[in-house]
Amino acid sequence: MRIAFIGLGNMGAPMASNLLKAGHEVTVFDLVEPAMQQLVSEGAKASGSAVEATRQAEVIVSMLPAGIHVRELYLGQEGQAGLLEAFDTQPLVIDASTIAPEDARAVAEAAHRRGVPFLDAPVSGGVGGAKAGTLTFIVGGPEDAFQRARPVLEAMGKNIFHAGEAGAGQVAKICNNMLLGILMSGTAEALALGVRNGLDPATLSEIMKQSSGGNWALNVYNPWPGVMENVPASKEYQGGFLVDLMMKDLGLAWNLALDSKATVPMGSQARNLFALHAAQGNGRLDFSSIQWLYRSGDARE
Repeated sequence: MRIAFIGLGNMGAPMASNLLKAGHEVTVFDLVEPAMQQLVSEGAKASGSAVEATRQAEVIVSMLPAGIHVRELYLGQEGQAGLLEAFDTQPLVIDASTIAPEDARAVAEAAHRRGVPFLDAPVSGGVGGAKAGTLTFIVGGPEDAFQRARPVLEAMGKNIFHAGEAGAGQVAKICNNMLLGILMSGTAEALALGVRNGLDPATLSEIMKQSSGGNWALNVYNPWPGVMENVPASKEYQGGFLVDLMMKDLGLAWNLALDSKATVPMGSQARNLFALHAAQGNGRLDFSSIQWLYRSGDARE
């Protein structure tokens, strides 16, 4: 298929690479030229603009930092037309960004008025999952568009879920990442308590993994340095899912809770903890670095 991919960050670049490996014809656009050139070396075509990239495309995939960027891309800004008005055909649009549900619905409604099928399809699985092609896609939008998108999504991910109508993918992703923030902060807290009282972090981790405290953070993403190989905690918290991005997602959860009058006391606490951690200059570290918040009296390794 002819696919346009817009947004080649830590997640977008390996996703586009997997589309190439699956045999698709991929045209890319990003504001960062080296990011495009890396994909060109793998067989992609580079474009000078998003509009140029999407000409002749059957499918458009976007992976952008925030809702404002998605709105500006598709709806335009300050008198400038967005992509939706530039289409000569009716390509399938898949936005894999994690944004507010209302932003996804606004773009979906505008796309519907133009006869363009639009899906919000945020992902879970991190940079590792993006590189391995094992991402989870959580999709909102019409069933027929979802079925049309499945072959494209399966080239980048392992688990594909249809959560419901427009915006449903974002709601499900926000709930998942709120839980992820709670689990990571709780795991870091438990590990710090055990180590402060004489336990080895690796031994304690194994005990909790095999007991009722087992969770994703312990199983595949341990936050204590040196306990698990090839995770950010053992690489000085470099790479992975940034604290700033977790802050963004916890903020989306908070806003969603306000709008729906939902009670999220643990989600609110996780948001406060990551906000404190970010305020201490750790925003560009992996979110598992929340471990340091509980080790304020320790010398950093």
